Amino acid sequence: MDSKTTKLKDFQINIKLKLAALWTAATFCYLYGDYFELYTPDKVNSLTSGDNVLNSPSALLIASLVMAIPPLMIVFSLLLKPRINKWLNILTGLVFTLMMVLIAVLSLTPWYSFYVFLAILESVLTSIIVWSAVNWPRE
Repeated sequence: MDSKTTKLKDFQINIKLKLAALWTAATFCYLYGDYFELYTPDKVNSLTSGDNVLNSPSALLIASLVMAIPPLMIVFSLLLKPRINKWLNILTGLVFTLMMVLIAVLSLTPWYSFYVFLAILESVLTSIIVWSAVNWPRE
């Protein structure tokens, strides 16, 4: 059998697995962006001095609640019934897409080009989530 003429079999991936994989990729991008931000000038100083956006218990709680959503969407995408799954992915995907576009626009400085790149990538991933959920396969 000639390997050049043999076609590789492609499998149909379940929509739930696609959504979970997309949320996983987006979650990693969020984590990398926040981690790499630690390397920007004066970031560590602002963390130790408390002179930053997350400088109160309520701000930290709100940030934690927002950033808990993407990893929870990985689980929800696998476990929820199709109808609620579809609409939750559309709604959450739209919110995170808009949020990341806004962050990309607000981060347009040379030191934050990595952040803009990741925010655009995250926007693409969450847009694909919305598109995939809108086009959820029917029986």
